[in-house]
Amino acid sequence: MTEEADTGADSFLGGLLRLHQPPRGAHRAGTDAVLLARLLAPQAGERVCDVGAGTGAVGLACAALAPGLRPTLVERDPVLAGQARANAALNGIDAQVLVADVLAPAAERRAAGLAPDSFDVVLTNPPFFAPGSHRASPHPGRAAAHTFAGGDLETWIRTCTAILRPGGRLGLIHRADALPACLDALKGRYGGLAIRPVHPRGDAPAIRVLIAAVRGSRAAASLRPPLVLHGSDGTFTTEAEALHRGAPWPSL
Repeated sequence: MTEEADTGADSFLGGLLRLHQPPRGAHRAGTDAVLLARLLAPQAGERVCDVGAGTGAVGLACAALAPGLRPTLVERDPVLAGQARANAALNGIDAQVLVADVLAPAAERRAAGLAPDSFDVVLTNPPFFAPGSHRASPHPGRAAAHTFAGGDLETWIRTCTAILRPGGRLGLIHRADALPACLDALKGRYGGLAIRPVHPRGDAPAIRVLIAAVRGSRAAASLRPPLVLHGSDGTFTTEAEALHRGAPWPSL
């Protein structure tokens, strides 16, 4: 999903972005980050926030694809936030990095710099699991990235909504089997949902779901054609290859 550059940084989007990441075995950005970064195609001048940014892959990828875009990267782990800041500098991207807990009370979030109604686009890859609902990774960083430490998906989406302006766009990636929970969390807050399942192969069940939504909209939801990642020979499909290489492609 990534290529190793001479600098020791992973190469994303065909070399448009270089990213230092935690060691293998920890949570590392890959295909999920690429798909989320390419979901909405934000442009320079839009206020974009990557919520739960880790080392900054999604927000920085958006900036690499749209020069002049200044993303805000929100991460609760100070070590990962420091890596995100270093990755922004490595790529010459003017990014704001906030150390903030998405699940904290509103006053605490505001004190950390997350003001209400302040972004045009919010992109997020929430933790996939509630505590006790799966076998957690023995690696603390990977476990923290995949499991809610407190709160839940509904609380996470509530925060994303609070910092997104009315009419702003939300982009979300999650497990395919979590689609009902995602729809429950979005209900009453968003409309115009565009839902796209992601399949590892054409003959395999979906493993991820991409959701785009508009805050406060009353437009109907739509189910988009599936995104298939690999052909029968195991190589990327034309679309998946273009997305991973940073080639021009319609937003997902």
